[in-house]
Amino acid sequence: MSNSNDVLIALRQITRAIDLHSKKMVREIGLTSPQLLVMKEIELQGRAKPSQIAKAVHLSQATVTSIIDRLASAGLIVRERSNEDKRVVYLTLTTAGNEKMANAPDLLQAGFIERFSKLEEWERLQLISSLQRIAGMMNAEALDVAPILEIGDLQHSDTF
Repeated sequence: MSNSNDVLIALRQITRAIDLHSKKMVREIGLTSPQLLVMKEIELQGRAKPSQIAKAVHLSQATVTSIIDRLASAGLIVRERSNEDKRVVYLTLTTAGNEKMANAPDLLQAGFIERFSKLEEWERLQLISSLQRIAGMMNAEALDVAPILEIGDLQHSDTF
């Protein structure tokens, strides 16, 4: 087997693991990873502007707006206008949103981050460099992505 096949098989295994975890999460709690990530950030901030959420989760404003629309339609978050400046909108979790968060599993990357942090620094840097090189070889450097492990188009989720 060629080295390129080994790389492609490893990439496929990673993709498959992400896909299986994503499907399990949607089955268990009805949320995609990006939706859960946005809700976790709202929970963390307590009351947040959509632009703050987009910046914190490393997604475009348009992507986050789409996710927020779906979460609001599902009754998991509410938009509240600022009393001081009516142009400013804040997001908060609803009671249903808080309940959903209480029962939410960890994102797939939680286990990855724990294991990755235990590697030696040289090994972490080597992996980062190698993966960035692969992303470049796949013309993927400019894609709108967040530090979450999720399959598919984040702007057109079938959930909600």
